[in-house]
Amino acid sequence: MEASDGEGGRDVGTTQQDTAPVPVLSKKTKQPMECFLVQPKETKEDATKTKKRRKKKITDILAKSEPKPGTPEDLQKLMKDYYSSSRSVIELEELKLPDSCFLKSNDLTHSLSSYLKEICPKWVKLRKNHTEKKSVLMLIICSSAIRALELMRSMTAFRGDSKVMKLFAKHIKVQEQVKLLEKRAVHLAVGTPGRIKELVKQGGLDLNPLKFLVFDWNWRDQKLRRMMDIPEIRKEVFELLEMGVLSLCKSESLKLGLF
Repeated sequence: MEASDGEGGRDVGTTQQDTAPVPVLSKKTKQPMECFLVQPKETKEDATKTKKRRKKKITDILAKSEPKPGTPEDLQKLMKDYYSSSRSVIELEELKLPDSCFLKSNDLTHSLSSYLKEICPKWVKLRKNHTEKKSVLMLIICSSAIRALELMRSMTAFRGDSKVMKLFAKHIKVQEQVKLLEKRAVHLAVGTPGRIKELVKQGGLDLNPLKFLVFDWNWRDQKLRRMMDIPEIRKEVFELLEMGVLSLCKSESLKLGLF
């Protein structure tokens, strides 16, 4: 009995000493290996994620950067870049606008009403003398119908009793606008370059009596684009300028403003 108890004691002692440390060692060796196995699977996904993040950073930079007010030089440079591939050096010089045709630009401290009052202090007298139909005295060009409505609401203090008209394509047919322009004298209009260009083409709008052309230059949309940053809008603006605006500027009968 004593011998068997002694042997049993030895067996128990040996198994505790030999087997007890084994699971502890195996756990320690397995843990770091599991971490290394996960990393190769994520490398492709991480690469695509970093590419997506880089695209978003452009918007982040624009959002954080301080906005700079537009200047006449900005418009001149855009015109030069736009026409450089299709015009000769002499033709590009002819497209250049004289400095005298530019009004003071908005320095980002003005509301639309205060800016218009500054560039046109004699507006009340000017509009009283305007009786010509199919024309306007002041034209404000912006990027969209929604923006046009915003601008119309924000210039209440300036417009007073002026006859104001919206010139954009949304829900309004060209012929309807032609009839309205033929019916009465309009002092002030806000619209998009595409629709204004179409009205000029169809003879519904005469640009000759126009005295002030104001670009909604500094405003940015949800993508932080200004009006002239959008290729379609920029193209239509330059096409409109060639439909008589440039010649009026050179004759100094028309002034340009950048709001």
